[in-house]
Amino acid sequence: MKLIKVAAGVLNQTPLDWAGNQARILAAIEQTRSRMATILCLPELCITGYGCEDAFHSMNTVRRAWQSLQAVMPATRGLIVSLGLPVMHQNGLFNCACLIVDGKIVGFVAKRFLAGDGIHYEPRWFKPWPADVVDELCVDGDSFPIGDLCFDCGGVRIGFEICEDAWVANRPGAALALKAADIILNPSASHFAFGKLEVRKRFVLEGSRAFSTSYVYANLLGNEAGRAIYDGGALIATGGTLVAAGPRFSFEEVQITTAVVDVEATRISQARTASFRPQLGDNDALMVRTPFDFPATTVEPVDLQHAEWETSQHLKAEEFTRAEALALFDYLRKSRSQGFVVSLSGGADSAACACLVHLMCALGLRELGAEKFASRLSHLRKLTPGDALALTKQLLTTAYQASENSGDITRNAARSVAAAVGAEHLDWSISNLVRDYVRAIEQAAATTLNWQEHDIPLQNIQARVRSPGIWLIANLKNALLLSTSNRSEAAVGYATMDGDTSGGLSPLAGIDKAWLLKWLRWLETVGPNGLHTIPELNVINQQTPTAELRPADRNQTDEEDLMPYDVLDAVERAAIRDRKSPVEVFQTLRADFNKHTPQQLGFWVERFFELWCRNQWKRERYAPSFHLDDENLDPKTWCRFPILSGGFEVELAELRALISQQ
Repeated sequence: MKLIKVAAGVLNQTPLDWAGNQARILAAIEQTRSRMATILCLPELCITGYGCEDAFHSMNTVRRAWQSLQAVMPATRGLIVSLGLPVMHQNGLFNCACLIVDGKIVGFVAKRFLAGDGIHYEPRWFKPWPADVVDELCVDGDSFPIGDLCFDCGGVRIGFEICEDAWVANRPGAALALKAADIILNPSASHFAFGKLEVRKRFVLEGSRAFSTSYVYANLLGNEAGRAIYDGGALIATGGTLVAAGPRFSFEEVQITTAVVDVEATRISQARTASFRPQLGDNDALMVRTPFDFPATTVEPVDLQHAEWETSQHLKAEEFTRAEALALFDYLRKSRSQGFVVSLSGGADSAACACLVHLMCALGLRELGAEKFASRLSHLRKLTPGDALALTKQLLTTAYQASENSGDITRNAARSVAAAVGAEHLDWSISNLVRDYVRAIEQAAATTLNWQEHDIPLQNIQARVRSPGIWLIANLKNALLLSTSNRSEAAVGYATMDGDTSGGLSPLAGIDKAWLLKWLRWLETVGPNGLHTIPELNVINQQTPTAELRPADRNQTDEEDLMPYDVLDAVERAAIRDRKSPVEVFQTLRADFNKHTPQQLGFWVERFFELWCRNQWKRERYAPSFHLDDENLDPKTWCRFPILSGGFEVELAELRALISQQ
């Protein structure tokens, strides 16, 4: 046996936070050393942060990344450490993993396959490195090999697949196997999405099996740059068997996952494979050799610690809770805000926002403890440790702003939810302000406003009058105002700009309304593993969603204004995620919603496409939102659509013609 203890480091980095990023890298190296591991893989672009955006095109970023690399090198004595950073070479910028062996740089592997879909825009900044090409990088008078490299460190061969490299069909691991790689390191910045962990596990396990190697996967953690959430979840596999899995959604800034692997076992496994044909001959151009003495290591038991919630039948609800809680925590501390403010309407969306802030406190306290939780938020003035309710009281202010069309049900619901989560709750009326605006416009325009002719303006003025007051509270508190819009509303523009869309962060804009309602019922009756339920949500869950902007005798409901939420979400997925035409969307709905007539379904499909095209300008102006799955509508990170378009006129005419024949 030839046993080596390897480590995957998970870091909560911040773009361009040179001192903080460096401190966390050094902490990861120290923890690796204390756990007697020899090889450490750290995440992709961990020196700069992954989400630097166009700051990657600043030479200051490139220079400071190099300076940080130099500062970290002395701490790697006796270790093999992979660090990610951008490297300028031949006037091209490359996303690189630098391998440091015993305090010295031995080479740079440049990423071959760049992530350019979804929320990723790597080709905007970086160049892809071609296969089987090696060059010489010269920096400050020193030269280093750079390119498609494999490293022989004291007789142990180490190769790289950098994040996207492992997601493609022609992944570099196949070539590394021919070079007899013993260990493949995968430094990643893989954002969270529902169900994505299982995909990662598959390529890690299959890579280790098919390539007869040990595979070390490291990832980022937390809300790094504002929108993407990274769940951590380091993985180590050898010969097709998972031997270590790190925690996900941790509130800690550094997590190290280790395992002992036997390189002789994977070598003999490859030798037994009849189809394996080693790459023989002169491979020196692609192989960097450096001496290294591996310390003696003993066999350790496999320790696969899965959190109990990860095996729950409510996995999506658990992931959503933990992803949002961690993202809110990071956004709070990295933006240096003094807390959160929510305009609590007594409806589902604002109640969900308030509950998520409370769950942030509860989950953070459970992992970190009160003292450490408070110390991580040291920028907050006068934050005192306490239980989840006490901390929520200090971090969350809610407000109910009643208009003439508001009812006791929503007022009491808002008060009940605020008390249940521990928020500081305020209550005031906007009726006089609304009347003053209406009277002023009536006088100026010499007209009388009425609900028959001026329905939308009279609804919108109520939502907009709520904005200045809640912004004033946020300013007084120096806190972050949360917008409560969800993805279903964003798809059809069912929101008042500068009204209920007001806010600096929109935590629900990545999730659809139908599922959010299910999550609230789950939170009422089941709740996150290890935490309590919030039974007071019953007053929310019993209601029919309504904007409550029309007079009570009009019985306004969201679904009457739009369409049933389950239909809306199905149309959105088919039209936007799957890029189907109106006729194709209609045909898809016929199979799943046959309880509705073809005419009704056709009306809803047409309504969706009209509202989608008409309201792109609203989506362009929404507050930043969290990326939660691969159906995001955020035009800045996922779903681009022209603000002005033909509005699917020809396609909708085809739909109407088809329905007329039904």
